[in-house]
Amino acid sequence: MTSLRSALPLLLLLSLPALAADPLPSWNEGPNKKQIIEFVQAVTAVGSKDYVKPAERIAVFDNDGTLWTEQPAYFEVLFAFDEVKRLAPQHPEWKITQPFQAVLDGDHKALAAAGMDGLLKIIGATHTGVSTEAFIDNAKQWLKQARHPKTGKPFDQMIYQPMLEMLDYLRSQQFKTYIVSGGDTAFMRAFAEEVYGVPPEQVIGSNFVTQFQLKDGKPHVLRTAKLAHNDDGPGKPESIDAIIGRRPILAFGNSDGDLQMLQWTAAGPGKRLMGLVHHTDAQREWAYDRNSQVGRLDKALDLAKQQNWTVVDMAIDWGRIYPFDPAVQVKVQ
Repeated sequence: MTSLRSALPLLLLLSLPALAADPLPSWNEGPNKKQIIEFVQAVTAVGSKDYVKPAERIAVFDNDGTLWTEQPAYFEVLFAFDEVKRLAPQHPEWKITQPFQAVLDGDHKALAAAGMDGLLKIIGATHTGVSTEAFIDNAKQWLKQARHPKTGKPFDQMIYQPMLEMLDYLRSQQFKTYIVSGGDTAFMRAFAEEVYGVPPEQVIGSNFVTQFQLKDGKPHVLRTAKLAHNDDGPGKPESIDAIIGRRPILAFGNSDGDLQMLQWTAAGPGKRLMGLVHHTDAQREWAYDRNSQVGRLDKALDLAKQQNWTVVDMAIDWGRIYPFDPAVQVKVQ
């Protein structure tokens, strides 16, 4: 009896980590957090009717607005604008040529008037004509120096702490996590492994046609100005099918551009989880959905409600948004 009594405190201490461990500490307690954890438990428990073999535990995530902020503009667009300024000395004609002149002059009205065609010209001029390695190096240098216009933080700190926890949680349960986003693949590869723990081979995005070249006797893969694949909307399930070769059992996005990826995931057999990050927190981040020019969430929001998908309310479900934020606990009804 004495030995049992003396061992009891030790047994209690050993059990505390299991009781206290919260895989999603920045998520407030509520139905959405509960649903995510219960889904993971169901598909990873051996003997469960919903058990999924580790090789088939594929999870896909959009990037802009899902893993990091996308306001006041997509970060890759801001990178392109800064690249125009950096490259301007090599292109004196840009001073009198739109839309480059608008970028150099900070003329937001002229930029808006240039529309998507103007933006594509800027992307083409700043994203192509160099090797993939050189482009990734340019993106890395920009991320070291550039700051978000509202917070003053480096762009790669404008990431969502709750989603970082979700990525880590899934990987701890033998999920393979992929980024499937409309951004340029090489741009995202410049930071995805360091920031999200997602290696380059699991980053899927839009791509330009590339060409192998020998320059000064050294092999290079050159980025040409021809778009090979637009990884948005239906392009997402197309690239998942072509590159991953397995249908995901979990998919998360935040906009109508993610709708087809969620539909593709939902159409598979067995238990699966489809989720949307709904930007509802104007105080800590931004509040936008149906009428936004960036990350519009309209049709996908309606379908999510009809299909009972997980819709994360940022203001309610997330106790912390960014890693540098203090935690705010909200009791979710």
